[in-house]
Amino acid sequence: MTDKTVVRTEAAPAPFQGAPYSQAIRAGDFVFVSGQLALRPGDKELSGGTIEEQTEQVLANLRAILEEAGSSLERLVKTTVFLQNLDDFQGMNAVYAKHVGDRPPARSTVEVAKLPSGALVEIEAIGHI
Repeated sequence: MTDKTVVRTEAAPAPFQGAPYSQAIRAGDFVFVSGQLALRPGDKELSGGTIEEQTEQVLANLRAILEEAGSSLERLVKTTVFLQNLDDFQGMNAVYAKHVGDRPPARSTVEVAKLPSGALVEIEAIGHI
């Protein structure tokens, strides 16, 4: 098995409520980023009340973590989007499309019963280094 390296940056929120997970793990040529909420680094409150605002912050967090690992949003290979309400799909998708480049990653999008802190969206990602 390839060695795994913990990725940590102050430019993105620390693990939610001190939970036992890493922002990301780098293994070989890939980085596996934990699900990100619309939290600003150091804040405990969600950033923005609309799906568009929250998606922007989620992608900013993903960008910071990916860049710390030596990757980028343009090098994403797979994402999973968790929505509190699938009716928010178009708003999330419009913001998402602006950030993932002209070769978007594979993606799954699912509606979930609840997200932490009442978040509207959470996104986890796998990027190539």
